[in-house]
Order: sequence, then structure tokens, then C-alpha cells
Amino acid sequence: MRVIVDLCVVPIGVGVSLSEYIVECQNVLAAAGLKTELHAYGTIIEGEWDPVFAAIKACHEAVHAKGAPRITTTIKAGTRTDRTQSMEEKVESVRSRL
Repeated sequence: MRVIVDLCVVPIGVGVSLSEYIVECQNVLAAAGLKTELHAYGTIIEGEWDPVFAAIKACHEAVHAKGAPRITTTIKAGTRTDRTQSMEEKVESVRSRL
């Protein structure tokens, strides 16, 4: 099943600058070969369910390994069975109506 996920991983207990931890997660997602789009408060991930959620788990493991004692994560996930729709198509569907 294909899924589009909006992922926000927030390490806790590492100070106020989080970019080095976000880079770690981005590297995990890139190594997984998933289609991603970084935005100001997270990352959109597109792919098959199992690889996407395996990569999210790997992000947690990598961020903990980098020294974050605690992580809070927000995940929004969407699937559809009637047709395949990319993240770009979802955005364009709205933009075309503005």
C-alpha cells in the first residue's frame, strides 16, 4: 500500500539547535531511497508502507545514536485505494483551484 507521510521528529534534551539531528534523519531517508520533501517543520515522505515506516524507525534509531535521550514524533499518514496520487499532485490539485 502506498502512503504519504508528514513526519516531524523532535529530539529532546539536546539544546535548541536541532539541525544536526534533522540532517541525520534526512540521511536515513535518502539511504532508504524514499521520495522526500523537506519543509520548515518536517519532511513529507512518499512510498510503500513498510519501507516508509521502517525508515521512520531507522530515523529514531539514528537520532538516539547521535545522543538524543528522548524524541517526540508527529506523523500524519494518508493512503488511498481508488488511485495513485503523488505529493506533487495533491498540492497541484489545490493550487489549480486558487
